[in-house]
Amino acid sequence: MRFSALRLLAVLPAFATVMSGAVGIAQEPKAETGEPAPGSPTAQQPATMPGSETHIAFLYRPVPAPSSYDAEADPEDLGVAGARMAVKDNNTTGRFTKQTYALDEVALEEGKSAVDAAKELAGKGVKYFVVALPAAEVLAVADALKGDGVAVFNAGAPDDSLRGADCRANVFHTIPSRAMQTDAIAQYMTLMRWRKIFLIVGPSDRDKAYAEAMKNSARKFGLKVTAEKPWTFGPLMKARGDTPTRAEAMIFTRGIDYDMAIVADEEQDWGEYVPYRTVDPRPIAGTAGLVATTWHPTLETWGAAQAQNRFRRLSGRLMRPLDYQAWAGVRSVGEGATQKKSTDAATLIPYFTDPTFSLPAYKGVSLSYRPWDHQLRQPIIVVQPKAMVSVAPEQGFIHQRTPLDTLGTDQPETTCKFK
Repeated sequence: MRFSALRLLAVLPAFATVMSGAVGIAQEPKAETGEPAPGSPTAQQPATMPGSETHIAFLYRPVPAPSSYDAEADPEDLGVAGARMAVKDNNTTGRFTKQTYALDEVALEEGKSAVDAAKELAGKGVKYFVVALPAAEVLAVADALKGDGVAVFNAGAPDDSLRGADCRANVFHTIPSRAMQTDAIAQYMTLMRWRKIFLIVGPSDRDKAYAEAMKNSARKFGLKVTAEKPWTFGPLMKARGDTPTRAEAMIFTRGIDYDMAIVADEEQDWGEYVPYRTVDPRPIAGTAGLVATTWHPTLETWGAAQAQNRFRRLSGRLMRPLDYQAWAGVRSVGEGATQKKSTDAATLIPYFTDPTFSLPAYKGVSLSYRPWDHQLRQPIIVVQPKAMVSVAPEQGFIHQRTPLDTLGTDQPETTCKFK
């Protein structure tokens, strides 16, 4: 473990103390409406720049309707609703700087090229793109727009490779990397003195990527993976009735010494089947059970309750992580424009990684982009289905720049060389 990355100073002995530390981050200096805080430079000195309309594009693939009833089915406007709220927030702030914003929503139906859609919009002068697409399409869009002076905000692909060997200079990431998500789980386990992991890995490439990130986090924080098994029983949580396969799955954890089972099921096919079906009573985390994420309906502190209510009024539903990540991408443009008093891409794009850029985002601290891989630094909330459990970085984990850099790949370890 490198000193330059982090150092664990102390472990709190009681869960009550853990929770008080988790919510003890300083309040971010921002009103929930998106308007400048009283006394801020923007509030005191309204800009006199001429009016302009800045277009921000949101590219996404529509969520397919479930073939049968699914209580957790994604809403049709997943991600889009977050971008819409952010544009509204941008225009609220824009009243003070005489800036206006418009959202270009592009639903990529099956067979429609993300690259073609992005190039068409760029040809019309759009300089800011928020994309909720898989990693391969994020790269394709970024490469197609290289040299056009545009910024692409990745709101949907957690792949560590996008922050490493496949990083691009024109891409900024509002979704946490897998490394940030698994580091948050590992920090919480360290704090609770739960040191032994049973890793259960699904069959997809995404599942395996999450498992690899979890193993890296275990090494980083001194945890031990005592056992690793592939899940071979299929999507049992969606099955009906009892079967011999189901009975076999119930003894899947027999004879293993572990404190917590980590489920790697990004496809959401079987992970929710594991809790309460282990032979020994053990907690479950990862992609099911205790989950590390950007947003959750139970987040209420730091102005988040007001944001939750505003989103619900606008969309008629609860905000989900992808909504928040899309919101953060659109708000990055608006907040940067407010701080620089300009919407010019040549001015804003380099400013996003400037130490003076900050994005108030209902997380207790203002957020910023890492200059070495363009990842948005942010606290990660650790939640169970009905309650927030903790917030990472946990108390006691420090860093020479900011505790937020204890989550994910730090500068000395990065393999990013911008293309």
